[in-house]
Amino acid sequence: MSRPPRVLARLDREKLILALAAPLLSIVTAVAITSLVMVITGQNPFSAYGVMLDFGIKSDSQVWIINKAIPYYLAAAAVAIGFRMNLFNIGVDGQYRIAAFFAAVVGGALSLPGIVQIPVIILVAMACGAIWAGIAGYLKATRGVNEVITTIMLNFIAGSLIGYFLQADRLGELDGVIIHTPDIPESSFFFEFPTTPDPVYGTIVLSVLTGVGYWLLLGRTRFGYDLRAVGRSEPAAEASGVSVKRTVVTAMLLSGAVAGLVGMPTLLNESGNYGNDFPEGLGFTGIAIALLGRNHAVGMGFAALLWCFLERTGTQLEFEGYAQEIVDVMQGIIVLSVVIAYELVRRWGLRRQQRMVGEELARAAAGPASLTKEKAKDKGVSA
Repeated sequence: MSRPPRVLARLDREKLILALAAPLLSIVTAVAITSLVMVITGQNPFSAYGVMLDFGIKSDSQVWIINKAIPYYLAAAAVAIGFRMNLFNIGVDGQYRIAAFFAAVVGGALSLPGIVQIPVIILVAMACGAIWAGIAGYLKATRGVNEVITTIMLNFIAGSLIGYFLQADRLGELDGVIIHTPDIPESSFFFEFPTTPDPVYGTIVLSVLTGVGYWLLLGRTRFGYDLRAVGRSEPAAEASGVSVKRTVVTAMLLSGAVAGLVGMPTLLNESGNYGNDFPEGLGFTGIAIALLGRNHAVGMGFAALLWCFLERTGTQLEFEGYAQEIVDVMQGIIVLSVVIAYELVRRWGLRRQQRMVGEELARAAAGPASLTKEKAKDKGVSA
């Protein structure tokens, strides 16, 4: 039974209102709780917000925020692929690190033209990330091993493996107190967008392409539909002809391939090698950003920028006498507020839609019945 056009119009309007209500509620809640924490600790929240805003809108801060958001967004996209089918890929941190390490080793060993070597480095990173995540996917599909356990263990194995090979007498070389892989030729560095005072990393193109591919693959293809179907109900998906095991493995491979890109902004735009000072923990930050952006391609972009804005302005707060930990508190409160607000709004909207549809169905069912009664009454009077 199709819904009446009036019901569809009301549902669309309700959906738009709910889509706006959830982020507004989360922002108001986060600001209120953060302000309360500052007041309790004897700090002025309005002064802190003013410092953050003034420092955050400076040109050098904006460039820093954009460059820092690139790997965060890629990490969030890798995590979100698993989240869309209720797979918790906690191993993005290990996947991007081992991918960046072997990509740096290959890049430092080759002397090809940049137009050839850059794609080779990127493909090696994606392949390594996919293989490392595929181990967890295979164990999940064939042995039923929980992916949280396997991906966490693989994080430790990845760190140990990198530590073993990153030695001066193996695949590394000593540079002062830093041990790193051989440098990648400067011709193999990614391009940069000239801006003042610092350039914007060209690897932002990778994040944009990843976001577009994520949106198209998961939202506009049969595979994306199958992936979401498996996440909602494996028995129902299996009954409809979807191979749950194949979907699980494929999703983990894709998640790992995207995770392999997380280290590329650092490798191809900053360091040119992988050393023991290579950034760690980006995968875990990606989990928070994926939750903050609700696994949406555009939402995760804004979430990454917001996260980097807080990190950047938090350093200035410390100079102004505020505790550095206040930024960590703000980030945690924002994530919790978003998750709770969206869930509350989702439940309220679901009950609201059910009630609206029920009222319309009852009205539609009562219409013919009341008409029949009126006709029967008219016949009785005429008789």
